[in-house]
Amino acid sequence: MFPAAPWQRLRLRGLEATDLALSKLERNAERDREDFQRLLRAGLIDVEALRVRYDAELRPYLLNRHDWHDQTLALWLRIATAGG
Repeated sequence: MFPAAPWQRLRLRGLEATDLALSKLERNAERDREDFQRLLRAGLIDVEALRVRYDAELRPYLLNRHDWHDQTLALWLRIATAGG
């Protein structure tokens, strides 16, 4: 994140935008949807990649409420196609 910083042992890491969006999907609070929309407007979210990664990397590990999460993803995809 800060390649010119003088730190020798400190490493800062952050989530990639799609990972960040997926991490907010379960709670689905208003602030999570707003964050998702900001990521969309910044061009940091590939909607198809979000859908594929949800199906492959998140949904198989959800313990319950699969329909709830599927509906939340569908809502977020509608937000994305409506222009963020």
